[in-house]
Amino acid sequence: MTAMRFIYDCDPGADDALAMLLALGRRDALDMIAVTCVAGNVGLEPVVNNARRILELTGRQDIPVYSGAARPIMASRGRLSIMHGADGLAGSTLPAPTMPLSAGHAANEISRIARAEGKLHICATGPLTNLGLALLLDPELPDFISALTIMGGAAFCPGNTTPLAEFNFAVDPHAAAIVFDSGIPITMLGLDVTRQATVTEDMIRQVQAIDTPVAREAAHLLINYGSKDPCLHDPAAIAWMLKPEIFKTVPAHVSIYTDSGPAAGQVIAAVSERHLAGRAPNCSVATDVDADAFRRLFVSALS
Repeated sequence: MTAMRFIYDCDPGADDALAMLLALGRRDALDMIAVTCVAGNVGLEPVVNNARRILELTGRQDIPVYSGAARPIMASRGRLSIMHGADGLAGSTLPAPTMPLSAGHAANEISRIARAEGKLHICATGPLTNLGLALLLDPELPDFISALTIMGGAAFCPGNTTPLAEFNFAVDPHAAAIVFDSGIPITMLGLDVTRQATVTEDMIRQVQAIDTPVAREAAHLLINYGSKDPCLHDPAAIAWMLKPEIFKTVPAHVSIYTDSGPAAGQVIAAVSERHLAGRAPNCSVATDVDADAFRRLFVSALS
């Protein structure tokens, strides 16, 4: 089996870090060729530091890390999450990174790498600012992206940042709107499914029993982040790329509410023929996951 080559666009963040560990543990199936960073869970500087800390932990300094957007497209500053601690990794003891950032802005690098690859998969688990900017800068970019796997949104359930919106889309609703209007095939793993992908005490014990530096860091994140939010939002996106058969999806036409107020970033998912009103679906929305299979997949990758 040829490993899927992909860019990971993220805002580490504890669950982004766990998603990286899941992907990097499955080099047989996934080939992470670059990490592009965006401000989100924490500011841009700790985000790019955390991405490099995880790569150094796993011995993957060969993967370039590019710094990206420090703020949303249409706002002077974005929201920050309270779930990940001041450093973004729940008080991790990992050392400061020594590997350098790679030159170039994440939005430009997404375009360059996609064109060089010909067809590229992108997994995005933070605000979609880098992707939105890349699409604005390079209108032909959709021709070079085979698919997007996105953690974000809440299609058929309440949000977690406002009653209507999930964090990533609430941070930059305009970027999310640009991405969903791009015509690129999208799978959206929002709160509908990530709230099912939860940490359990048994899962933590299994990870602790592996007793490697990587597993010890994963256990730290599962315990300290999971005590605030037990949902493994971002690892669910990687799990979809590894094992889509453990998920259920529904085709939908997704649009994003961009006006200000508590609905900013709300997903409007049209599923029925009446609501589609002649529009073709632009997204597969994940609605269910076999949570036990998801946890087994995660623990196995750390092993």
